Amino acid sequence: MTRKPLRPELADALEQGLHNIGQASELTGISAKMIRHYEDIGLIAPPPRTFANYRLYGDPELHRLRFIKRARTLGFSMERIRTLLALWDNPQRASAEVKQLARTHAAELGAKIRELQAMQRTLETLARQCHGDERPTCPILDDLADDNATRAH
Repeated sequence: MTRKPLRPELADALEQGLHNIGQASELTGISAKMIRHYEDIGLIAPPPRTFANYRLYGDPELHRLRFIKRARTLGFSMERIRTLLALWDNPQRASAEVKQLARTHAAELGAKIRELQAMQRTLETLARQCHGDERPTCPILDDLADDNATRAH
């Protein structure tokens, strides 16, 4: 009876359909550095390793990484992603909690969009007021230097 090694060789692991971190990166669109970071902060479990200490990722880990990437693309914070992952991992979860998280995040994005639009309008107004010539006077710099301008906008 031959025993399967607890820490396989990389070639054996790849034959079993597992992936090293470079392949996981290519398959998920997440850099190897970020994959290691997600492991460090506990968003993904430390993966099994080969005899030579290479990380190994299977389909469930790749799926989890894609989940994280999609949540990041939608602007969720790491803490909210942690919460979403916990809900995803819990088959007893109530979808109402997930819906509330999504609605809260959408409202926060709306507020941020309004804030960015106000900043854009202010910059466009300042740029229209600036002659953009050889003169040293510049309403843009004057506004940035004005302590009262922040309160006015």
